[in-house]
Amino acid sequence: MTPAMNAFDFDCAGETLLALPQGALYWPARRLLAVADLHLEKGSSYAAAARKLLPRHDTRQTLAALAALIDALQPATVVCLGDSFHDREAVARLADEERAEIERLTARTRFVWIAGNHDPAPPPAGWGEVAEEIDETPLIFRHEAHFGPVTGEISGHFHPVAALTVRGRGFRRRCFLTDGHRLILPAFGAYAGGLNALDPAIAQLFPDDYDALLVGRDAVRRLSWRQLRPDAAAFG
Repeated sequence: MTPAMNAFDFDCAGETLLALPQGALYWPARRLLAVADLHLEKGSSYAAAARKLLPRHDTRQTLAALAALIDALQPATVVCLGDSFHDREAVARLADEERAEIERLTARTRFVWIAGNHDPAPPPAGWGEVAEEIDETPLIFRHEAHFGPVTGEISGHFHPVAALTVRGRGFRRRCFLTDGHRLILPAFGAYAGGLNALDPAIAQLFPDDYDALLVGRDAVRRLSWRQLRPDAAAFG
């Protein structure tokens, strides 16, 4: 079963898009796969700073998930929506196996790396294109959403998560956020943190109404923001 078969289809700026349970976005009309906030080498960054004892396998896990989507969907373009690397030295810390995997993936299809706030330095030559944003009218892909009215904006940056209470138990899920005009993707990285979907930093971008597309194990579920609850969440 391909990821598209388990996807949730919805409209944004008049285009039919697929929210995948893996936390990625697919645009069938352009054969475009978008992922946000990979934060590759976050584990090694924390280990070097002695802030947290995280296993240093996040890059391998994230790249394996991305490779599986590319294998299944065969996209013409892969857009990484910024913060693909956790810091400026992340590429230098890549193990040979992970570096080889990136080179293998970027040789298979067109890669576009959008600049984020964590990774202002471009990836090595030969790994694809680098841009501040790309305009694929009627959609525009950038790292962080612009404040104010906009149509067709696809972004990441906030790592949105939805908090719910079901049968008296609270839980959190990564989620897409959309009002039909703009879309914010969840973080794709294995070690990426999350910001509550009701946080004012996010809510101010949707002044009227918006929905959360919750990422589950095998499906995506759509809920109104009114069905969510506030929750203390770490943004990383």
